[in-house]
Amino acid sequence: MSLRFIVGRAGSGKTRYCLNEIKSKVSGAHPLVLLVPEQFTFQAERNLISALGTGGILKTEVLSFRRMAFRIFNEAGGITYPHIHSAGKSMIIYRILDKMRDSFKVFAKSADRQGFVNTLSTLITEFKRYNITPGALENASKGLADDNPLKDKLVELNSVYAAFEKTIAERYRDSDDDLTLASEKLNSIALYDGAEIWIDGFAGFTPQEYMLIAKLLQKAGRVNISLCADSLGGEGISDRSDVFSAVKGAYGKFIRIARELDIMVENEVVLGEEPLFRFKTSPELSHLERYINAYPYKTYLEKTRDISLFSSVNIFSEIEAAAREIVRLCRDQGMRYRDIAVVTRNLAAYDRLIEVIFAEYEIPCFIDRKIDIANNPLVRLILSMLDIFNENWSYEAVFRYLKTGLTGVDRSSIDRLENYVLACGIRGGRWTGGQDWNMVPGLIPDERDLSGQDRWLNEINKVRYDICGPLLEFRKKTRGRKKASEICGALYDFLCVTGVPGRIEASIDQFRKSGKLSLANEYSQVWNIVMEVFDQTVEVMGDETFGIERFSNIIRVGLGEYKAGLIPASLDQVLVGSVERSKSHEVKALYILGANDGVFPSSAAEEGILSDLDRAALNNAGIELASDTRTKAFDEQYLVYRALTTAGNYLRLSWPIADHEGRTMRPSIIISRLRKLFPAITEAGNILKPESDKAEMELVTGKTPAFKHMVSALRRKADGKDIRPLWQGVYRWFAAQEDWQPKCQSARFAFRYKNIAQPVSRDKIALLYGEPAYSSVSRLEKYTACPFAYYVQYGLGARERKIYRLSPPDVGTFMHAVIERFSGQVAEQNISWREFDREWCREKVSGIVDEMLEKMQGSGLSGSKRYTALTLRLKRVISRAVWLIAEHIRRGGFNPVGYEMDFGDGDDRKFPPITIELESGEKIFLTGRIDRVDALKTEEGTYLRIIDYKSGSRDFRLSDVFYGLQVQLITYLDAIRENSLDITPPVLPGGVLYFRIDDPIVKGNGKITGEEIEQAIMRQLKMKGLLLADVKLIREMDHTIEGASLIIPARINKGDVLGKSSAASPEQFKLLRKYVRKLLKKLCEEIMKGNVSIKPYKKKEITSCQYCGFSAVCQFDTAREENTFKLFYDREDAEVWSLMGEYGKP
Repeated sequence: MSLRFIVGRAGSGKTRYCLNEIKSKVSGAHPLVLLVPEQFTFQAERNLISALGTGGILKTEVLSFRRMAFRIFNEAGGITYPHIHSAGKSMIIYRILDKMRDSFKVFAKSADRQGFVNTLSTLITEFKRYNITPGALENASKGLADDNPLKDKLVELNSVYAAFEKTIAERYRDSDDDLTLASEKLNSIALYDGAEIWIDGFAGFTPQEYMLIAKLLQKAGRVNISLCADSLGGEGISDRSDVFSAVKGAYGKFIRIARELDIMVENEVVLGEEPLFRFKTSPELSHLERYINAYPYKTYLEKTRDISLFSSVNIFSEIEAAAREIVRLCRDQGMRYRDIAVVTRNLAAYDRLIEVIFAEYEIPCFIDRKIDIANNPLVRLILSMLDIFNENWSYEAVFRYLKTGLTGVDRSSIDRLENYVLACGIRGGRWTGGQDWNMVPGLIPDERDLSGQDRWLNEINKVRYDICGPLLEFRKKTRGRKKASEICGALYDFLCVTGVPGRIEASIDQFRKSGKLSLANEYSQVWNIVMEVFDQTVEVMGDETFGIERFSNIIRVGLGEYKAGLIPASLDQVLVGSVERSKSHEVKALYILGANDGVFPSSAAEEGILSDLDRAALNNAGIELASDTRTKAFDEQYLVYRALTTAGNYLRLSWPIADHEGRTMRPSIIISRLRKLFPAITEAGNILKPESDKAEMELVTGKTPAFKHMVSALRRKADGKDIRPLWQGVYRWFAAQEDWQPKCQSARFAFRYKNIAQPVSRDKIALLYGEPAYSSVSRLEKYTACPFAYYVQYGLGARERKIYRLSPPDVGTFMHAVIERFSGQVAEQNISWREFDREWCREKVSGIVDEMLEKMQGSGLSGSKRYTALTLRLKRVISRAVWLIAEHIRRGGFNPVGYEMDFGDGDDRKFPPITIELESGEKIFLTGRIDRVDALKTEEGTYLRIIDYKSGSRDFRLSDVFYGLQVQLITYLDAIRENSLDITPPVLPGGVLYFRIDDPIVKGNGKITGEEIEQAIMRQLKMKGLLLADVKLIREMDHTIEGASLIIPARINKGDVLGKSSAASPEQFKLLRKYVRKLLKKLCEEIMKGNVSIKPYKKKEITSCQYCGFSAVCQFDTAREENTFKLFYDREDAEVWSLMGEYGKP
């Protein structure tokens, strides 16, 4: 029995030495064992078979520590003892935390947090690997002062750990205990008596592994341990800053174990012949290995060929550059893909992009990673289905479930259902109620548009029942407290009833046919994983009963512990992995990506439940644990050393200068170290554009990426910039290839494309707008704002998805509807606005609001208790608005003569539509509705005043009328004058006004009186618009006017002189009406010509794009020369009148 160390730096041939020794002794009688890390067993077997040259390894074994434990159990007994998976382990810990949560002090807030169970499970695994028992934690806690925070933490950890061990001991064995049990059982068998064992590839060992090796030393003839270090001695005592300090520490422990067991330690085998075996063809890599951590160091003065640095603009271009380089190595230097590896310290940020970019360059690659199954459709279906019941049929849970693609409901039905559910605000009991849904989308349902919705509602209800049926059947089986076996059985039945297994099989077949073998492998594993989780849940929970919410949490914890492992699809692939898992086969060329500061080496070490101070205190108490963050930082040096010395022929480090958000990233300190070691190191980058034809030629590597670069270059040429002739040649090559001709044609079309909406043909105009065409004045205002937005909204009928929420427009619509009904009832009952009091007004408004909500029958605003409560609060705002209308009428001589007066076809319309006759003889009919018309009879005739209710703040600007943005009120005034209204002629314009419905906030001190408050409110809600410039008429609008009016935009100075007012003379009103008629005709002619140009307006900082829902359709972009705004300016009134006069001339 002896112990021998095989020592050498990275690349010195330690593994080769072990394999050759095994080969020389394979004919002997004693067992030969090669012990390697778990992830390296497959490659080690291949290497051993290759070294032996026999085509097999019947007389030797390649084992990991865990596989060796199973071999021992197979001989000594215990191989069939049920092991618990990490998922079951996490479920047990969750159950323990759930039971103990009320007794926690330290973990009281953390116990419910997502991820805490996993963190605690990892810590318990660490305890077991370092042979720390609950009793050890208890003893350590007793030695601490009562005021030490660590004491309470250890007490709670001990409670959880002890409860876990007790639960495990009843029926399972934790896989983390396997090495400890194997060490105990090894004495009772002769499995490795006299064997020779080689331990290779380890940088360090856990106490469990030390214990097992100690037992092997007592049984085996010789144990050989290969260690990566420059030298050994002094029982492994070294400075922590030494890159080999962890390895030397392990050496010291083995020496002490051998001394305690009286095992002979043979002379070390030192492999240090220069140049080292791996670097015998590369002096540069040999120099790097020797001096990367040496002080003082020697510099390598020659220009490097085997080591290079590359700086890139971002991660995407960094990976692209690496892909081009890999293609070059395989094309020009005869390397195979399997000779190349790509590693990074942050694989999560690179793996998806590497997968896509390498596929474009036709580079086969295997990404060495575990796939998180949380986003797999099957897992999402199960968890979201359980969330439906936990979240009471919330919108998010239901449609997360439906959009997994495994429910059997087609996507178009799901989309229609989603639109309906969002528009009607459906959730909770409305899904499970027995009645059909009959709600009408919208917060204020349109009672005039219900006839065509029955068939649509029948389709919606059919889809709803198809979805709810299996879900309600599952809920029926699991209602109340049930055993895990009952819930898992019901869940399995649910999956089968909904046809999920068949759809997964179909997906796997489709993936295999399309060559997506990794996805096929993942989907195959996930179904088995889900079944394993069900089995673990039933095993762990036993006869315990719980509700669906707790079951959901348990199953979520269990699924979170599983990851799908992938198998390489072929042998000749580029290996892509993380730096810490990079040990594999012999690699000739290595690409290290993401060599940035804080990433390589990593600085993001987390302390976890036990902080560095806690670990130091436990270490002083004789409890050894894994390294603290400071030690891990030193261990990063060794990780970097191993990464830099992996390749035998070529090494390239690259880094991006910015992340995906554009934040600056610095190169790693390793880069500056390499620049010192190699002053003439080869450096390149893509931060600047290629300066030579040769550099640009490198972009022509793979077909797909070359085509993309070609398109980019030709785009620059189309923009008037110079490009190299190379790209025209590339284009000619692609244009000659039949497979690429359609893409070339698409590229040519794209270069000629301009973001211009072509006019709509005449025959389609009739289909879009009808024949004869109908529109409205407000729609023509929209056309003025942007012809394309008008076309999309009113021609194509596109509209934004309705969402059930109380937005400002909805509030305005509701208040408008209440005022309309109030006005109608006042007119029907022949009640004068000048007679009723404020209390009667408030009661009447309240009654109307209640009546409207009752008629909605659970739809619209009444579908939500919250919105109903908010609507009831609006009673105060509406009551104030109605009372203010009454106050306006009482202060003047004008009286309402009509409410909600419609223009259009139909018996219920007050007036016929406004007719616009075009030069071509075509007619366009405009419809609309006037909120209120007031009249005043005088000796001169009857003056009319048009009132429009607005819930928002809208000012009246004459320049906006000139541009066509505010022509509605003028048009209505003109139309009423031309139609009979049972009014004694002549009919004269009195004014057009906006009445604002609002509840303003009044500022003031505590001494302000009620009357002053009312006046301040009236001042803020003063009507805006244009009045007839007649002092007598203005006084008829406000009998109380003294100076500036509180209710209209007018001022009368001393001497009955009209002051600063928004007013126009009769001639100006006549000019205004004439101008607006011509403007409407011009707009209608443009519509009928099919003009749908993308021409939004801009006035100061305001644009019509700000609140437009169709910006994604028009793609308006001022960076394109063809996309410009129509510029509108705020003009003085005098200038506007002058321009209107010029426009009106024949």
